[in-house]
Amino acid sequence: MSGQNIAYIRVSTLEQNTARQLDGMEFHRTFTDKASAKDTNRSALRDCLDFVREGDTLHIHSIDRLCRNLRDCQGLLDNLLAKGVSVRFHRENLTFTGQDDSMSKLMLQMMGAFAEFERNLLRERQAEGIAKAKEAGKYKGRKRALSEQHLEEIKTRLGQGEGKAALAAEFGVSRQTLYAALKR
Repeated sequence: MSGQNIAYIRVSTLEQNTARQLDGMEFHRTFTDKASAKDTNRSALRDCLDFVREGDTLHIHSIDRLCRNLRDCQGLLDNLLAKGVSVRFHRENLTFTGQDDSMSKLMLQMMGAFAEFERNLLRERQAEGIAKAKEAGKYKGRKRALSEQHLEEIKTRLGQGEGKAALAAEFGVSRQTLYAALKR
């Protein structure tokens, strides 16, 4: 049974470019996420996992594009292989078919551990940078999603009977963000 070649591409932010990943290759279908790999809660990844079928090959630029911790890596790979989907990581030159040898499994675990280690280092450096910026009085935190003017307007309109969900959508924030802003 001959399956399709499917690509999964991920970058961490909206500003990043996906062009270098799997460049010049053609696929039957490509799924692209612009989100962190801190967990597997990514819309294109979910769509990709739902789409692939037995006999398909899922092409991924590198292990860290799929996941950033060993547990997620092993879980995703196990689920894909159980469906009969082969997985090819191009940068590491690793292909998993479900008929894999011990060396391939070891390589996956080592590369997954390195990806997790790299993410942990990144988080430590970020925390150190924030701490230093706070000491210097330069760290203000994230800008609030709703300005005081917007919040006053929302309160007025709520008093006039408008719904919170509609106002949240109009101001481009989630309902939870609106509720939190109203509590401050």
